[in-house]
Amino acid sequence: MAKKQHSKKKAEKRDGHVETRSRADTVSAASAGADSGGPAPKMKEKEYRRELRRLHGELVAMQEWVKASGAKVCIVFEGRDTAGKGGTIKAITERVSPRVFRVVALPAPSDREKSQMYVQRYISHFPAAGEVVIFDRSWYNRAGVERVMGFSTDEQVRRFLEMTPTVERAMVDSGIILLKYWLEVGPEEQTRRLESRIDDPRKIWKLSDLDLLSYAKWDDYSRARDEMFAATDTAWAPWFGAHSDDKKRARLNVISHLLDRIPYEPIHPKKVSLPERKVHDNTGESEALLRYVPTIY
Repeated sequence: MAKKQHSKKKAEKRDGHVETRSRADTVSAASAGADSGGPAPKMKEKEYRRELRRLHGELVAMQEWVKASGAKVCIVFEGRDTAGKGGTIKAITERVSPRVFRVVALPAPSDREKSQMYVQRYISHFPAAGEVVIFDRSWYNRAGVERVMGFSTDEQVRRFLEMTPTVERAMVDSGIILLKYWLEVGPEEQTRRLESRIDDPRKIWKLSDLDLLSYAKWDDYSRARDEMFAATDTAWAPWFGAHSDDKKRARLNVISHLLDRIPYEPIHPKKVSLPERKVHDNTGESEALLRYVPTIY
């Protein structure tokens, strides 16, 4: 209970800070690197794991509340390439149920989807009661990559920016808790991360031809981002920014913030004890199964 009270105090402090900022300034502190005194030193792995473990417990508590209350939660992650969206989403979902937390990462639209109303292919993934849906990029592709890379016209972008607040108002009015996060990485750190993907067989799949083309358009993305904030940062669906040059701190900050924004109450778990059982086969191995994976390790 003490933890929940602490979280509420943090939420009140953060909310008061956000409300005093103009729309154009929503992510200015993140883009600058820190609110005061420059960026903190990179977080150590041991400290990160300790804090993440604690927050994972809170996420499970939130999950149980979502299931019990029938809440509908939609979390949107946007940001520059290599800003750490995927890693943050993995940190959120690592210890929760995939039946409650769903991650949506849609591919490029098909010809049929291109003929639909733009937001149509996203609506089918919106949460039902008892679900948390996380969009790894979202309908905001139109205001970002599609705009910068010339995949949509100026008129399509204008209409999108004009209509999105109305669509998001309808989402919120239907009972969806909508959270929108923008992860901001600096140009030097982005370069370092992209270069690290070139020769790493674990990461090469992350480096697409589009990433290489986008890399040269830093300022174009900055302008598109700021216009998107100006048009879609509303009282009912505000944007929240996190600077992610230090991925560990960014993940913890985002998780802590979303826990503060969701009005969950811990569900007291019922006492559980294992029933008695009789075991005649002490090995647990099947005599009918003839093939086993080789024991290499």
